[in-house]
Amino acid sequence: MTVKQLAEKYSFEVLSLPEPDKEISGGYVGDLLSWVMGRAQAGNAWITIMTNVNIAAVAALSDVSAVIVADGAKPDASVIDTANAKGVNILATADTAYNTAVRICNDI
Repeated sequence: MTVKQLAEKYSFEVLSLPEPDKEISGGYVGDLLSWVMGRAQAGNAWITIMTNVNIAAVAALSDVSAVIVADGAKPDASVIDTANAKGVNILATADTAYNTAVRICNDI
């Protein structure tokens, strides 16, 4: 499933979508950035509540397919600009991280 397809299927808000056709091959849930860098795998959809600019850097370094910001959290415009510049897809949802993972687990 691509990031664009995931966003459409689950009505995620698209905040940054420079690579809509990037394939998602699994998922990772976590908020400790150093932990995510060492454990998230390329192609994962990373679910987090973090919203600072470091999510774009970690996503780019980890080569995740998308960051899904949960719990109604939203990164500011500078984070979105950085994500677009780095080719990082960012989606948002009002749902909790747990519920988001449960909802999408069978599709990724």
